[in-house]
Amino acid sequence: MTCLECQKELSYLDHREALELLNLELCPAHRNRMVKLMRTHEVPVEAIQLYYGLKKMGIRAMLAWWDGKKTVHLAVSRVKLNIEIDTGHGAMTHDQAMNDLEETMHSFKNGFTTIRIPDFLVHKYLQETLVNIEGIIEGLRSNIKVV
Repeated sequence: MTCLECQKELSYLDHREALELLNLELCPAHRNRMVKLMRTHEVPVEAIQLYYGLKKMGIRAMLAWWDGKKTVHLAVSRVKLNIEIDTGHGAMTHDQAMNDLEETMHSFKNGFTTIRIPDFLVHKYLQETLVNIEGIIEGLRSNIKVV
């Protein structure tokens, strides 16, 4: 049992606490850093789980990335991909839907692709979600124009 970030050996209690909080093996320092990120930038735990899953796959992503207008949960800048975790449960209002559409339009106009992933997909189907994100990244990478 080692920290995913620094490979420091974890005690049983540190391991258990990290799994209970984030469902990830992180040392107290990195666990506290992620908890602070969740509080200050409203990053959902699912974004952190995707971040470490992508990192394990060799994909460099950024947590709580500022896109010039708002903080994006997760970004893969090399292919201009923004990933938002949809934590909204229940019916979406007209205003929420229009706001999401406008944000996607502005992001697209700036050359970015934004995908929204429901939080339950990360909870129940983390590996399948990671494989699909990897496929999206490969597709975007193949469509990047060489200048």
